[in-house]
Amino acid sequence: MTTDSSERHHRAAEAERGPVPVAVVTVSDSRTEDTDTNGIWLRTAIEAAGHQVEGYRLIRDEPAEVEAALRAMAFGPARVIVFNGGTGIAPRDTTFDVLVRHLEKPIPGFGELFRMLSWEQVGAAAMLSRATAGTYRGRIVFSLPGSPAAVRLAWERLIEPELKHMAWLVAPEPAP
Repeated sequence: MTTDSSERHHRAAEAERGPVPVAVVTVSDSRTEDTDTNGIWLRTAIEAAGHQVEGYRLIRDEPAEVEAALRAMAFGPARVIVFNGGTGIAPRDTTFDVLVRHLEKPIPGFGELFRMLSWEQVGAAAMLSRATAGTYRGRIVFSLPGSPAAVRLAWERLIEPELKHMAWLVAPEPAP
């Protein structure tokens, strides 16, 4: 099989699996479900791309809440879990610290590419982002900054274009 036909075969197999189940977790001490613009936007974008929202939570930036949301979403039907908020360097930003302790296989390219693309929008402030990704219990986990522009950038330029491909790389069948 040539690389071109192998790629076509791979993409066909992804299409057969159907929509990717995605969970969204917003980490914020100030937002409510009505003011969670990132959560609202992400859920709309996921569905517009033909995928399924399989969970949503709005939690405070407390380590125990971040860990509980990660565990709960990892035992649900979602293949991909998108956290937004809590990735900065302020004392209250704990999402990165909690998630990185649980990631089984980091995906360093995500954070590197995200910061590179962010540079185009915010300049040197991009280095302050601790956006990251990795695997946990057969799921892909993304951790994005809480700014709406950052969420859109990550989804549109990095996550959505590879979503169908990456969702099934970690574990062909849902993890127990």
